[in-house]
This record gives sequence, structure tokens and C-alpha cells, in this order.
Amino acid sequence: MANEWGPLGALVGEWEGEGGLDTSYHHAEGKVGGTPYLEKVSFKPFGPVDNGSQHLYGLDYKTAMWRNDEENPFHTEVGYWLWDGATGEILRAFAVPRGITVLAGGHADADATTFTLKSAVGDPQYPIGEGRYLTANASSVSYEATITLGDGTWSYAETTMLRMKEMADLLPHTDHNTMHKVG
Repeated sequence: MANEWGPLGALVGEWEGEGGLDTSYHHAEGKVGGTPYLEKVSFKPFGPVDNGSQHLYGLDYKTAMWRNDEENPFHTEVGYWLWDGATGEILRAFAVPRGITVLAGGHADADATTFTLKSAVGDPQYPIGEGRYLTANASSVSYEATITLGDGTWSYAETTMLRMKEMADLLPHTDHNTMHKVG
């Protein structure tokens, strides 16, 4: 990919990962547990998107995750990853069909192989938005993802801090996986 996409250029294509692990509260058991998952992600480049003097290059993305051999994914996301080469700002804007949107941001050099994105409820720049049900039952307080780019692979480690009605303390809901290029 051309330099216009900065570190995001390495993500263009189709990816699959078989070693994902979601650690979260399991309502059926009433406790925190780990769920292994399979994942498919696609990134399609676009740009530039011009906002006055700002020129963003981005990736349309879609991801889905399955437990074992289930037919339907238990988690999906759609959104955009954006790169501002002039400032080094990197953004990930996504929606999850549980009633949540996230705009996470950070900074990275154009040739970075690792970068971190963060978001928090009430943050004026990188906010989390959610519907009433989640606010009352499983509110996302903050989100942080570290992305590591490799040769034909990339990996992520994410932590979402949740305020759960079932718990007195915040719950670190974590997800991690290593993706392999398949197209």
C-alpha cells in the first residue's frame, strides 16, 4: 500500500484467526470465563477524505467471530480505521449491534509496527456511546487496543473496562487474537 495509509496499509486484505480468546462475564454461569473463537476480518482501502486542510486515508472494515462450529457469529463489528499522515493520528470508529459505538484514537509514525488506540465514556475527543440497556447493565467505561503488525500477520489485545450490575468492581473484558492474511 502507498504511504498515504501509514501503518494501516499493512492491514489491507482478508484475514482469519483461529486462536482468539474472549474473557468476559458469562451470564449463564454467573462468573467470568474464557471463550475461544474463530475470526474473519476484511479491510478495504479508500481515500482521501478531505476535511478542509485535513486529508484522511482509511479502511472500511468488517469483522465477525464464531465459537467452535456455530453457524452464526456471537460478535460482529463494522466501521472505519483512519490515518492522518500530517499529524500521525490514527482512529478506529466502529459499531457493535448491541447498541454501542466507539471512536478510539492514538498516534503512530507512518512506519510503526505497533500502536495503541484508546477511548472512554465522556472523553471529548475519543468517546464511547451506548444505549440505555448497556448503560444500566454492562456499561463500557473505557476501551484500549494495542495492534502489532507482522509479516503476513497482525495481532490485537483489547481491554474494555465494564461496569457490570452483577459486580462491585469494574470488569476487564479482554479479547486477543493473531490474524493471518488469506487474501
